Amino acid sequence: MSGSEWTDPRPMSPHLQVWKWHWTMASSIFHRVSGVGNYLGALLVSAWLIALASGAEAYGTVEAVMLHPVGQILLFFWLVSVLFHLANGLRHLIWDGPKAGFEPKAASMWSIVNFAFGIVAAAIIWSLATNLF
Repeated sequence: MSGSEWTDPRPMSPHLQVWKWHWTMASSIFHRVSGVGNYLGALLVSAWLIALASGAEAYGTVEAVMLHPVGQILLFFWLVSVLFHLANGLRHLIWDGPKAGFEPKAASMWSIVNFAFGIVAAAIIWSLATNLF
């Protein structure tokens, strides 16, 4: 260049410190985080299936890990992640299809419902599964 400094006249993108936290922001961030968590959980389920096909000793090792309290906590959070991701994905389909729910209050309300659904439905499924087995 000829020594002249060029500056971009466009404003910088605001950082998280500029924005006020709200439910739709948290829902958007957790949707991405839960997507990564779902992939990691799928790896755990794959390990379980491979161990199941490998024989009793391999299955016993994986079962011991999954029945450990830390394994149980991870499985519960994975279930919450799957259910939240499902509910939030349905919300995105509604946004993309009939284009409903874009009003800020409606979007916040559905974000809260998605979080509540993920936690409550996981607790119900978990309690039913532990009572049945």
